[in-house]
This record gives sequence, structure tokens and C-alpha cells, in this order.
Amino acid sequence: MANVMVVAHHTRSEVAPLLTSLRAALSKAGHHLWMCKPDAQAHGLGDVASDRDAADADLVVVLGGDGTVLRAVSMLNGAPVPVLGVNVGVLGYLTEVGIDSAISSVETALAGKPGRDFIIDERMLLSVAVEKKDVPETAWRALNEAVLEKQQSGHTVWIDVAVNHELFERYSADGVIVATPTGSTAYSMSARGPVVSPRHRALIVTPVSPHMNFDRSLVLGPDEHLAMTVAGTRPVDLSIDGRRVASLAAGDRVTFAPDTCTAHFVRFAPPKFHQILRSKFGLSE
Repeated sequence: MANVMVVAHHTRSEVAPLLTSLRAALSKAGHHLWMCKPDAQAHGLGDVASDRDAADADLVVVLGGDGTVLRAVSMLNGAPVPVLGVNVGVLGYLTEVGIDSAISSVETALAGKPGRDFIIDERMLLSVAVEKKDVPETAWRALNEAVLEKQQSGHTVWIDVAVNHELFERYSADGVIVATPTGSTAYSMSARGPVVSPRHRALIVTPVSPHMNFDRSLVLGPDEHLAMTVAGTRPVDLSIDGRRVASLAAGDRVTFAPDTCTAHFVRFAPPKFHQILRSKFGLSE
């Protein structure tokens, strides 16, 4: 018997019938399925609602788009549980299979062997730590990116960016993105950052609407030290994979590094990152 946690988009109409089919298939095979309470309640499935830790699962099945995958990875918080994404969203950079093959794919992931029936695609996670005066350090993990961004509309913020413990530049911008290679096709790309293969381990630093002469991205190696300090009096929000997690004031410092843990994704063929990118952007034949 396997333990399967399902993380589902709350509003997409395709999710409900898929959940019904998945529950039936898993029950027939003797597996145990559960969902976090908000997901279960959103779909009227109180009987599978649980406070159980996601790390207890043998497999996490995501029914949604990339945003739902990010939420699932956040729940795992670095635990090496494989994630199988079923695309009922729009973009689908991180999801693996479509609705029609969802049940058979879950069955293969549970019954098969890694390396023979599927592969595990490991993706770098970003470790983000906040240092405030007289406050214990707080840390998070991100799959896509961490963003320091302005709170007040119409105002830029000042952020001192230090590389390898030396000041690189004081950024005047709407914000600064620190992305992983996986996140290079997310917010960073919309801010004109580079597209980086997820096979790399790197930190990608991209300013958002910079008001300064230097407006390029930096791509740093995994062993380089990156820190940012809020300068000036305007407050700054810190967001992790789209979730606001902290408010920062002058002198507050944030450090970034590749995490020791990785996210694990079930794939049924070697990842074709560039072909996915080509398809999403409708590049020429």
C-alpha cells in the first residue's frame, strides 16, 4: 500500500471528475489517498482531509498548473518525495502528463521502478534567509524565485546587492528577482532575464523596472555568495514563489544560496526543456 497525497487546484472544473477517477483507481489498488484540508474542502471531500505532513507521502500527485506544483513543493519543504504533475492549467512547464493519461501515469509511478519505468528529474531549490536586528533568522525554500519588491505604488526601492561579500551595486528599481534555473522561465523572464536550462545550478539576479544605468541580469555560480540589504526608508516585501512571506525595513538583510535539498519530479521521458519552451512560445518550425 502506498500513501498518496493529492494537491489540487481549487476552482478548475476539470479537477472534480479527475479526482473521482483517481480515488477509485487508488482505492481499488489498496492505496491510501489524502488531501490537505483546504483542498479537500474546496472539492467537498471532507473524508480525505488530513493534517498529515506531505513528507509522509510516497508520491504527491498535483492536479493543476504550475502554481499548484509550486504549492505542492512548498508543502514538501525539501523532502525528497516525488511529485507527478497532471496539467489542468495553462502553462504546464512543471507538469508532466495530461488529463487523459493521468490515471495510468499515477499507476506506473506507484508500481514501476525508477530508471526503468520512469525517471526522477531533480531541480535545484533556492534557500532564502532573512536577518533582522534582534529577531531570529527565518528561512524558506523556493523552486522558482524569491523577489524583493516595493510595497508602495509609484515609488522605487533601494537594495544593496553584495556578491561574494563585496558590494556590487545599489539597485534602484521596483524590485529584484533571484531565480533558480527552473524559475528562469517565470517572473524573471517577464522582466527580460535570461532563459537558463534547469540542468544548471545557478542564481539569476534580475532587476524589475530598474531606474539605473545597469539594467542587466547577473548569472552567479552555485558557490558564489549573494546577499541583499534594504537601503533607504521605503519598506520592501519578500515573496517566495508568488507568496508574500515577510515585510522588510532598512537594514534588513536577505541571503540566497542553492539549497542542499532538491525537488523531485516524475518524468516518463528525458525532459525536453527547449522543446517545451519552443512549444509554449510558438516558435517557428
